[in-house]
Amino acid sequence: MTNTDVNTILASDFDGFRVQVDAEAERADIILGRPPLNVISMPQRDELRRVFEALDAHDGVRVIVLRAEGEHFSSGGDIKGFLEASPEHVSKLADNVAAPARCSKPVIAANRGYTFGVGFELSLACDFRIASETTLYALPEQKLGQIPGSGGSARLQKIIGIARTKHMVMRAKRIGGAQALEWGIATECVPDDQLESATQALVDELRSFSPLAQRTAKRLINDNEDAPLSVAIEMEGHCYSRLRSSSDFREGVEAFHAKRKAVFTGE
Repeated sequence: MTNTDVNTILASDFDGFRVQVDAEAERADIILGRPPLNVISMPQRDELRRVFEALDAHDGVRVIVLRAEGEHFSSGGDIKGFLEASPEHVSKLADNVAAPARCSKPVIAANRGYTFGVGFELSLACDFRIASETTLYALPEQKLGQIPGSGGSARLQKIIGIARTKHMVMRAKRIGGAQALEWGIATECVPDDQLESATQALVDELRSFSPLAQRTAKRLINDNEDAPLSVAIEMEGHCYSRLRSSSDFREGVEAFHAKRKAVFTGE
């Protein structure tokens, strides 16, 4: 994707969200903007995918944050939209929602209030979930005679196991931020008024590392999710070996010995 393509996409008017890029902070925010519940429409999912791809190609962005206006992250999808969408469109929903996972850069979901349905599925596709104490996570599709259709139950089962996933999916149960932290869904659980500062602190932490090493780590961990242990160890060794020849690794070693802060360039 060229810089012109990136700028064209990011300059667009989006359905139900906006994009904010802070080049100085190397941070981009995708902000759900249909309060109070930030319902996510069907077309919005495809637009979110395109924006994640554009930000992944943006040279000035190191970390992407997915957040929302108001007291709720998202109550989920536009229910009426499911009845109106074509089977072909619906078949692409999981691919669109997986955009944060495919993105080579770190993606943080900042959650508060209702984080239901596709809002939860989008958050599960991110690398880090910071939950405020007001957060409620749920996959309530059983109440509509449906199941999660965009990777929700599959991703959740990888994180919390089969028994807890059945509890949340088959009973449409809600769990709070503190319980989500205990179960391993959330990376952090903070008071509601500290969600923004906790998110910025994580952005700053991630920016301090080598972009190349971070891209490699994310891809390796994602790809090894279903790999046998022997294959995962083999792949880790190959990636480790490749990074040894990078300028960032040399900088890291030299900075360590010189007792100074490393300045990584991503090369």
